[in-house]
Amino acid sequence: MTIRIAIPVPSVDAEYNQRSLPLYCEALEASGATPVVVPLSETPENLARLLKEVQGILLPGSLFDVDPERYGEARIADCGEADPARTATDELLLLDAFNHRKPILAICAGTQTLNVWRKGSLVQHLTTPVDHSPGRQVIEAHMVTVTSDSRLAGIVFSGQGDGMQVNSSHHQAIRVPGEKLRVVAVSSVDGVIEAVELDSADHFVLGVQWHPERTYKQSEASRNIFDAFLKQAEQWESSQLGPTAVDGSVTKR
Repeated sequence: MTIRIAIPVPSVDAEYNQRSLPLYCEALEASGATPVVVPLSETPENLARLLKEVQGILLPGSLFDVDPERYGEARIADCGEADPARTATDELLLLDAFNHRKPILAICAGTQTLNVWRKGSLVQHLTTPVDHSPGRQVIEAHMVTVTSDSRLAGIVFSGQGDGMQVNSSHHQAIRVPGEKLRVVAVSSVDGVIEAVELDSADHFVLGVQWHPERTYKQSEASRNIFDAFLKQAEQWESSQLGPTAVDGSVTKR
């Protein structure tokens, strides 16, 4: 069974895409999946056809910010410009995933988009004692505390524990969680929300504010996040298959 994961091109900025997109694709491939890169110029009709063949959605980071008008706020000076093409693509991907209960892994700006799409809000610009954007090369930027009874805790901790070091590359964060999104990790020093998951036992939706794709080779926790996501995609695919025929073949429901 080949698991195919849809991932939108991160932004309209080609240089940013060249350095960021390969890391997501490499992490998916190392976990056993085939990334299906979605151009931001794709028509809704073509995108609908493409989504019929994927088993999960990965929302990556972005060079741009979420438009604050989407959560009812005026833009402040420190809030960056939005990326309407990426926003439109993300919304179609999220709609498909929630309609069909496909697993979702959202990362950094992808988490912020998920939260706003679920009617939550954001901090437009962080000003805390913690440096949340120290640079791409910093592997351990700060500590996060993970809620012990969360799905995330079961993924990242092989034994006991509730704290872990993460990288960090963002200046915005979740202020108010969206509908049915449960806060499951916070920055240990300043309380900034670092991860959310859907409060649902049978729909895997996980959003992390850090970048596990950047530390896939170095970090077991990062690998575990991708592996858990892919396991859920496999389970989703299996649930869509009809009864096994005498010849061993299966049909889609």
